[in-house]
Amino acid sequence: MRIALAGNPNSGKTTMYNLLTGKNEHVGNWAGVTVDKRESAFKRIYSKGREDVIAVDLPGAYSMSPFTSEESITSGYVKHENPDVIINIVDATNLSRSLFFTTQLLELGVPVVVALNKTDLTDKKETEIDINLLSEKLGCPVVATISTTEKGISEVASKAIEICGKGQKAPYHQGDINLHDKHEVESADRKRFDFVNKIVNEVETRKIFTKDRNIQDKIDSVLANRFLGIPIFAIVMWAVFDISQSKLGPYLGDTLTGWIESFQEYVSGMLSGTSPFLKALLVDGIIGGVGAVVGFLPLVMVMYFLIALLEDCGYMARVSVVMDPIFKRVGLSGKSIIPMVIGTGCAIPGVMACRTIRNERERRTTAMLTPFMPCGAKLPVIALFAGAFFSDASWVGTLMYFVGIILIVLSSMLILKITGHKYRKSFFIMELPEYKIPSIKRAVISMLSRAKAYIVKAGTIILVCNAVVQIMQSFNWQLQLVEEGMESTSILASIASPFAVLLIPLGFGAWQLAAAAITGFIAKENVVGTLAVVYGFTRFIGEENALIGGANEVSTAMGLTSVAALAYLMFNLYTPPCFAAIGAMNSEIKDKKWLFGGIGLQFASGYVVAFLVYQIGTLITTGTVGQGFVPGIIVIAVLVLIAYKLIKNADRKIDEEYSLNNKTVA
Repeated sequence: MRIALAGNPNSGKTTMYNLLTGKNEHVGNWAGVTVDKRESAFKRIYSKGREDVIAVDLPGAYSMSPFTSEESITSGYVKHENPDVIINIVDATNLSRSLFFTTQLLELGVPVVVALNKTDLTDKKETEIDINLLSEKLGCPVVATISTTEKGISEVASKAIEICGKGQKAPYHQGDINLHDKHEVESADRKRFDFVNKIVNEVETRKIFTKDRNIQDKIDSVLANRFLGIPIFAIVMWAVFDISQSKLGPYLGDTLTGWIESFQEYVSGMLSGTSPFLKALLVDGIIGGVGAVVGFLPLVMVMYFLIALLEDCGYMARVSVVMDPIFKRVGLSGKSIIPMVIGTGCAIPGVMACRTIRNERERRTTAMLTPFMPCGAKLPVIALFAGAFFSDASWVGTLMYFVGIILIVLSSMLILKITGHKYRKSFFIMELPEYKIPSIKRAVISMLSRAKAYIVKAGTIILVCNAVVQIMQSFNWQLQLVEEGMESTSILASIASPFAVLLIPLGFGAWQLAAAAITGFIAKENVVGTLAVVYGFTRFIGEENALIGGANEVSTAMGLTSVAALAYLMFNLYTPPCFAAIGAMNSEIKDKKWLFGGIGLQFASGYVVAFLVYQIGTLITTGTVGQGFVPGIIVIAVLVLIAYKLIKNADRKIDEEYSLNNKTVA
């Protein structure tokens, strides 16, 4: 038995899906979080002992006539995949809008249970809904639910299983609202709205109306203000980084790092008298490298927890509104903001969220630029360099996010210039969710879910990479063990050195730093892990190597000035993301020329930003430009030319496809 969960965006579908199945899929207090269908078996307490009950979480849709690709998924599934039952999640605070979709579902003949969700919010608005009368008018069961507290979930599940196979009749004569005649679609939609409004007038009693200005509108006038919105966002992000990277995070990280060090010493003692290579591989390469990455887990978890609270309370949706006017001016869709906000957690779902954008050029551009927003995998790199070179300054992390936004704006302007397309006026319509007290439980679940993914990656990809790095650093090409102090003759050094030459104009020409940057393309956390292996560090946090402004052991070993360290940090953040994110880009862009154009643009952007930071910073601090200034200009010219050619050729293909489609239609 397959039970489809369908409803408008931000109605609480995924929250209900998680409750019914025990999954921990990402939820957000805004539309566009779910962009593909997901399915899993019901928990036994909801399945009445049956093991064949499957819940299918569908993307949000406003109508069965799809307007976007995710609405097409929902429409196609309920029409052609023959679900046994549909649980229609209806937002009780927006009954009139939600029931338009409900009436379309009731016409399909599939049994429908209406879950009248967010009923707790109707009380705050002094709104009463006659559930029994609504059920009678729709001709299907209606259950009041509150997904955040699990109220009514058991009853919804029982009703869905109970009515399976019973069929469903529309609440009106099919001839009254006929969508089969294309010439009568608009007339039919008006009839449907009239029918829905008639029901709402009968079942709903309001004391506070939407047109009335309330406290939420007053808060929005400040947080979403065109002038105050961005400064407020900067302050909020600074506070998030201050707590996670300078206050609570390092305190917890110091404790965890101490445990890892104790385990490392224990294993080292157990291996005394064994092969030096085996000891180095296990103690330094695997435990040391992985431990260095895991040591930043508390900082990442605190960051995830705070971001989850901001999402759940409704603030992040306001960030989208604040950034919308800027993004539209540079050729991006207003919907481009949502993937980028999601991308602060992980670039992969952020890129996948681009499918909500209808315009092909805007969708591909957004998919190319979304990875510029620092994701969770980059947080350990930010934390390491902020601590080692800038006294754990909170402004470092905040700056990285705003540099990412600036790069997105500038890159989009560059793409507009290359493609020759002009700015066109576009409209971004987004339902702002109600402000609410964020759920600590959901924030903890979100934090633990992402922490689990972080640990799994550390125990698999990063572990293997660090082991390989240790082996390559221990042997030369004759497969002879490299003597201590002669690591520059190792396989790793010989591979990384040619790349290090290209990085001299950026201020970090050491092969160790080049090796870390290369492994970062596999997973960005590898930058920290590889640095731990090649420099022999486990502890990046705490009293022993107190990360204070360049005077500590870590910064001394790297041999970087503060300016070069900032350039190295930005290079790792703004060059192409990990291979998994590039795979997501490939899936969403669906064009190899655009994909390679995007990768070329990312390489050029990261290199140019690092070059400017190092050369200008060195000029300011020393009075002269840095080493490799002229060769750096040449490398930049080559990278920019390659990116220009790739994007130009990719965009030409879109024009050819557009012309071909128009001829075919004609």
